[in-house]
Parts: sequence; structure tokens; C-alpha cells
Amino acid sequence: MSRDHVQSAERSARTAEAAAGDASGPAPAGAEAPFLELLARGASADAYEQPVLLARAEGGPAERIAALERAKLLALRVRSELEGRRRREAELSALFETAHDLAGLRDLDAVLRAIVQRARSLLGTDVAYLSLNDPDRGDTYMRVTEGSVAARFQQLRLGMGEGLGGLVAQTARPYVTDDYFKDARFQHTRTIDAGVRDEGLVAILGVPLMLGHHVIGVLFAADRRARVFEREQIALLGSFAALAAAAIDTANLLAETRSALAGLERANEIIRDRSGVIERASDVHDRLAELVLRGGGVHDVAAAVSQVLDGTVEFAEAAAAPAGALEASRAEGHAVRHQDDWIAAVAAGGELLGALVLRGHPGLDPVDQRTLERAAMVTSLLLLARRSAAEAEQRVRGELLDDLLDARDRDPRLLRERAARLHADLDATHVVLAARLDAPAADADHEADARRRLWAAASHLAATRHGLAAARDGGTVLLLPLGTRDGAADLARRTARQLGTAVHEAVTVGASAPVEELATRPDTVAAAYTEARRCLDALRVLGRSGDGAAAEDFGFLGLLLAGDRDIAGFVDRTIGQVVAYDERRGTELVRTLDAYFACGMSPARTKEELHVHVNTVAQRLERVGRLLGEDWQSPARVLEIQLALRLHRLSAPAQH
Repeated sequence: MSRDHVQSAERSARTAEAAAGDASGPAPAGAEAPFLELLARGASADAYEQPVLLARAEGGPAERIAALERAKLLALRVRSELEGRRRREAELSALFETAHDLAGLRDLDAVLRAIVQRARSLLGTDVAYLSLNDPDRGDTYMRVTEGSVAARFQQLRLGMGEGLGGLVAQTARPYVTDDYFKDARFQHTRTIDAGVRDEGLVAILGVPLMLGHHVIGVLFAADRRARVFEREQIALLGSFAALAAAAIDTANLLAETRSALAGLERANEIIRDRSGVIERASDVHDRLAELVLRGGGVHDVAAAVSQVLDGTVEFAEAAAAPAGALEASRAEGHAVRHQDDWIAAVAAGGELLGALVLRGHPGLDPVDQRTLERAAMVTSLLLLARRSAAEAEQRVRGELLDDLLDARDRDPRLLRERAARLHADLDATHVVLAARLDAPAADADHEADARRRLWAAASHLAATRHGLAAARDGGTVLLLPLGTRDGAADLARRTARQLGTAVHEAVTVGASAPVEELATRPDTVAAAYTEARRCLDALRVLGRSGDGAAAEDFGFLGLLLAGDRDIAGFVDRTIGQVVAYDERRGTELVRTLDAYFACGMSPARTKEELHVHVNTVAQRLERVGRLLGEDWQSPARVLEIQLALRLHRLSAPAQH
């Protein structure tokens, strides 16, 4: 015990002694000494009986024993007052420590556990616990327990008005019971009673946790034996309940503050994101404007948007884009999601021109979505502008070719100038090609659409090859320059493939022989076109629709098709290698061939005709086979070779 406590006890003893002296006279000197010693060392209440019992055992005088009795009573009163003061000091210290914890609140659960632990310690109970109200469910539930051993008790939920805690929560008043199960004031339920019985509780004190006029929970102290809770203990538990309510309110305010701060941070992030998105939108607007001004194409637009949206943007033809998503985008006027992609229709006047497709980008910001839609609009404008320019160029190219075909008296200088503006060179070697769809469609509208597509494809091909194209006679006519390594037949076959791929239908192409000096000899263009049409008709008659060919591909039939009747060319293509071999070696392969065919292709009769050994005939024919190919004796080749031999004989005198 401290010195202050001893001095206080002595003062209290003197006061009590004086009071007692007023009633029964002063105690003999020295009677209070043993009791002061007991107070000084904090002895138990039973120890205060020892001086009186000892004096009686020694047979001390009655006055001495009476004085000791009075001193004992005074000492016990002082002892009780000291204990009360110590208890109040401990309570105040615990409340101060709890308030200090509350001031530095970091973890609400930790503060509530400290409150419950201190309440249990100061009240000296077996168990202390705290429950909170659940406004959503309309009941109260266990939040913190100290000293509890029963799991079912720790998980109890009490309805409003049920049990002692439910009554406290409902009435906002403290309730105490010496023996819970015998107390009829509370609404006993099977669940609550089972939990209390599992914990073994008997005496229970509950005080409300108040925030203003609202009860938010209950703080309990309970013993596993019958006990009477004093008013001071009820008040002390109420003080702890007030601190717990303040802690909960503070925690809620902190949580709301943190939530508000988090909301502000999110809003700040959104603002930063919006700012970034707006900057990206401004960037893409500037890029698209620059592209339009410098004549960029649709793929340039896609590349620019890819950089801004940080993804892969591609332009897709209408036929290659997902039909459902493309139609939905066109109808809604917005980009739509298709699996992990975004589709923005490129349309003009209800016509689908294609789509801008953002690949592998399932999440798209609304501003970025608008950026993709704006890019699709710019793409449609570019396509329309290109189409208008292409159509104008097609008309100009068609008009020039029409003039070459029909107006033969045009000024060559003007023709060259017009061609130069279209990047065409009329002084180069060209081939005239006649192209037509394989077969007319049953539907007139479909056939007209197919012809338009053929005309558009032919015009595009002519523009890329620095040639000319025009619609004529239900098909198209092209004037294309002939490459150094190309033949007319090769060009015809390649053109048939390219046009067929473009229009998705079979296109048959007939080609003329190469023509030159078109500006000064425009009549050659019309003649070449006639030859190309005859080749085109021959292909269709021979069942070779969808193919391309020139007169040279038809053998001796080419003599009938060709406008210039190129006899020397036919002879050279058919037996030129044999003639050249004879001229180089001084052999008689041509004479042997004449005799061989004249003798009905019989080697025996041929050797008699030539007056040589049959082996000589065989060797010469073997040499012919190596020069003309192994199929030279097939019926078709035999006919062409015989005709070439006859034309060679007819032309021989002229050569000599």
C-alpha cells in the first residue's frame, strides 16, 4: 500500500475513532496500533479479528477489549473505503486506457476485444461478451466474446425482445438477473437457452450500446454461478458500453471516410482516364484529318486508329465481315461487339462498303468506341471519294478506248496527251482483250449487277496495268501493254483468272495478236478487237468458257481467227524447229516428213519413196519427235503439221 493510502487510512481511523468516542468514549491508548499495522500491509478482513481474540484469550480488561472492538470496526471501515477507492482507481484507469485505445483506433475488433477483456477483469466475471444489432435482419448477433468456451453460444443470434440481450436491445435499458433460467421476465427460446446452457451461465448483466437515441448493441458480463451485481458494477459496465459505442461510431466514420477517399481516388482515376481518352480522341481526330488531307487510304486509317486504341484495327470487305454484327452496326449506327472483336460498319447511303474490325479487344471504353465509329465514318468518306475518282477515271479511260475503236481520224498528238494523263503509253506494244461473263444469268437484275462488277474489275485492272478499258457488246474490252516476257495468250489467261476472282464468276477472255503504234494507226485497235472477239467466241464454242486464249493457241484455226492471217508465224510455231534443224545441219527431216505423211505414215513405204534404209527413216522420225514433242503423231498435231508442211512448200519459192 502507498504512503498516501496509509495516511488517508490513519485520517479515516481518527475520524471514525472520534465518532466512536463521541458515542462510547475514547479508546485506550494503543488500541488502534495493531489494526493500523493490518491496514498498512493490506491484510484480509478475517485478520482484523485476531487482536480482539488474542486480548480475550489473555484475559485482558473489558475496557481494553471494548476499545479493540471499536478500533476493529473503524479499521474495517477504513479498509472498505480504501478498497473502494482502489477499485474506482482501477476502473478509472481501465476507462482511461480504453479511451486512449479509442483515440488511436486502428482496428475496431481489437478495441472491442480490449473493452470486453477489461470489463470481465474489473467486474470479476467468468464471461464478458458484446453483441451488435443487424438492421437488415432485425436481430442482434455476437460480435466479441471473452472467456466463452461454447461454440454454439459464440454464434448466437437473438431476435428483438428475446432473452436478456434481446430485451436490452429492444428497451434500451440495462437488465440484470441473478439466475437466468429462473427469471420469468425474459422471453426464453430453445436456441438462446441452449446456447446459455452450453456456456453454463447463471447470472447475467446486460447494458445497451447507445449512439444518440439508438441502440446498436449490448455489452454483457456473466457468471457461471448465482451473483448479485451492484449498482457500481452496472454503472461501470455502462461506461464501457459507452466507450464501445463510441469506438464503433468512430470506426464507422473512419470506414465512411476511407470509402469516400476511395471514391474520390476512383473518381480521380476516372477523370485521368477520361482526360487520357479525350486526348486520344483528339489525337485520332488530328491524324484522320491529316490522312484525309494528304490522300491516305483506308488501311492508313486502320493503322492510325490501331495506334490510338492500342490494338489491331483492320479494314474488312463487307463479304468478309461477320454478317450479323455488320448489319447490327449499320442499323444502330454504332460499333458492336462480336466475340472478342468490335465491328464498326463502313456504310454510305444504306450501302455496306465494309467494316473496321478491332481485333481481340473485348473491353472498349465508350469514348474509344466513338473513336472507332468516327474512323469508320472517315473510311466511308474516303471510299466514296475513291469510288467517285475511280468512276471518273474509268469514264475517261473508256472514252479514250472508244475513240481508238471508233474514231479513227483522231489527232495522234491529242490521243497521246490524253493517254499520258492516264499514265498510258500508246507507243508501247499492246494487246486487245475481249472479256465476257461465262453465261447470262436468269435474273436480269443479277446479270446487270454482274456486268457492272466485271466493268469495275476490268477498269481497276486497266488502271493498275497502265491500260484502258471500256464496256462494249455486253462485256468489256481492255487494251493492256504487253510485257517483255509475256505473250498474248499468257496475258489472256492471266486476265481471265484475275477478272473471274474479282467478280466471283467465270470470265472468258480472247486476245488479239500484239499491236503497235496505236496513236498513228488507230484502225489497228478496231481490227485487233475483232480478232479478240473471234478468239472469245471460239473459246466458248470449244467449251473452254472461263479460260483465256489468243489466236496462236488454236493452231491452224488461228489462221481463220487472226485478222492478219499470220501464215509464216503458224508455220514457224508448228514445224519451225524442224526447218531450222535442216538449215543448220543440211539434213532432210522436212522431206522425210512429207514422204512419211504421203505414204500413209508407213516407214516401209517411206524408205522406198526416199530410197533409204528403213533404219534411216526411223532415226529421222525419232529426231522429229525430239524436236516437235512426243505427241507429234496425234491426230490434232498431224493435221496441223501437214498443213504447215504444205504452207511451207507454197512459201518456199517466194523465200528463194
